[in-house]
Amino acid sequence: MLIEVAGVRVPAGRATEAARLVCEEYADEALYHHSVRSFFFGAAWAEARGLDFDRELFFVSALLHDLGLVPPFDSHTLSFEEAGGHLARVFTAGLGWPTERRDRAAELIVLHMRDDVAPEVDVESRLLQVGTSADVSGAGLEAFDPSFTDTLVGAYPRLGFSKSFVRLFQDQAERKPGCAAAQLVAGNWAERTFSNPLDQS
Repeated sequence: MLIEVAGVRVPAGRATEAARLVCEEYADEALYHHSVRSFFFGAAWAEARGLDFDRELFFVSALLHDLGLVPPFDSHTLSFEEAGGHLARVFTAGLGWPTERRDRAAELIVLHMRDDVAPEVDVESRLLQVGTSADVSGAGLEAFDPSFTDTLVGAYPRLGFSKSFVRLFQDQAERKPGCAAAQLVAGNWAERTFSNPLDQS
């Protein structure tokens, strides 16, 4: 794994490496790359604004945030982000994180599918929203220098991510019609995702 992309660095340490290994093992390569890109987008956005944030917490949450979509962790009753939050709590318990910090990892993952959180209220949750929105649908990409996005996508290619991700959300919507993914699928989210400028090069 590249630990630096365009001057933005991945935090070092046991938690970082464990999260990377778990994501790489359970997600396919396109979803793994999305998770890493989400971290870099969010971290770059924070650094450009001089925002102080918990880099380890954010990285772990970014790498785990979509694992509720993969079969081993997909819940037949819970939305994927809620299932992912529970996975994060179990994962971080194994790291010895205290309850409050485990709860925070789960909170970031759940909130990334909710209404925008102001950075002054919860900076890490906002960063995950920024990172995932930019990478999935291209929302907010204008905030990033094109050289940064080119370097990031060159380091972690898309690999048909948009098509595979839309299929995952459509599956969630069909099986869990009340979830946030279903609300997105019911709108024009898929069209916006397919037209993400990151896929147009």
